[in-house]
Amino acid sequence: MMTKVLMALVLMGGTAGLTAQQTESQPVERTYVVETGTRILLNLLNSVSTKTAAEGDRVYLATGFPVLLGGRVVVPPGSYVAGTVTSVKRAGKMKGRAELYVRFDSLTLPNGVTRDFRSRPGSLDGSNKGELDRTEGKIKGDSDKIGDTSKVGTGAGWGAMVGGISSGAKGAGIGAAAGAAAGLIGVMMSRGPDAMLERGTTLEMVLDRDLSFTADELDFGGTANVSGHRGADGLNRRK
Repeated sequence: MMTKVLMALVLMGGTAGLTAQQTESQPVERTYVVETGTRILLNLLNSVSTKTAAEGDRVYLATGFPVLLGGRVVVPPGSYVAGTVTSVKRAGKMKGRAELYVRFDSLTLPNGVTRDFRSRPGSLDGSNKGELDRTEGKIKGDSDKIGDTSKVGTGAGWGAMVGGISSGAKGAGIGAAAGAAAGLIGVMMSRGPDAMLERGTTLEMVLDRDLSFTADELDFGGTANVSGHRGADGLNRRK
């Protein structure tokens, strides 16, 4: 009986040792994490304007600069980002600037690996006339105060010229007042400038969550599918 017990213990010890050796021999797969708050430079592929856009319209962009971790490219230039117009407000005739809300929804690497998120713009191209509210991802149209002043001034100038030709100095004064009034009415009846993101506009996306990738998912040598959950669109997804 004692002999059987000893033999069982020896077998158990050998099995445990073999399992430990197998575990030690298996390499640990490295994970690359693009952390929350990371800023990613994007180039807009299609124009978006409060004049034509509607809630739910898609926005398409591509990364313009690589994201590197530990000397390895994690997000190459030319990766695709898809977004959504979440709200549109046109400028009022009397007051109120145009407002455009944009949300970024997903990132697709060149090999088809995709991550979903819900991120907002963090900065806007300096050449854009609009204004970005970073807390809400809201892009406001230009107030165009200079343009309004110009319209009134132009109306006054034309009125003065016409009045001066017909009735001299007195007519010029009356014409100027009438022209200014007409210009003011024109300003009141017209909308302010639309908020617009033109094709080619550069802006930054600020990640709202960590994005994790395995080394296999960062193989950009081909377009072969990698492990992960496959979405309805055929892309490999992990939230």
